[in-house]
Amino acid sequence: MEDPAGRGTRTWRWVTLGSSILLLFCVTDPFPDLLQCLNVSIVSSAACRAVFPGRITDNMVCASGTEGADACQGDSGGPLVCGNVLQGLVSWGTVEPCGQKGIPGVYTNICKYVDWIRMVMRNN
Repeated sequence: MEDPAGRGTRTWRWVTLGSSILLLFCVTDPFPDLLQCLNVSIVSSAACRAVFPGRITDNMVCASGTEGADACQGDSGGPLVCGNVLQGLVSWGTVEPCGQKGIPGVYTNICKYVDWIRMVMRNN
């Protein structure tokens, strides 16, 4: 499998109508109305492991937006999409502030769970 580091992807989250752009990345309203999209880039596994030593597994993929723009608390489970294909789900990252330069967000690597997802779908 080719290393997707640097590949452009997108992640989405909900924000409340009327919120400022700063609230796009760290909304406290538990029931937002408006879907927003953020372009992020895949970070190599080696670079991600350097930031989070001993915490990154093959079941994870890392991505990072520009400084001040990234997934944040409350975004868990949100999609990471590359070429209109779901590649990951927002999992975890650093404590606030979100979007710190050089510190990627960590996503569940969906391709590692395809067989399980198909089995669950088949059985339900």
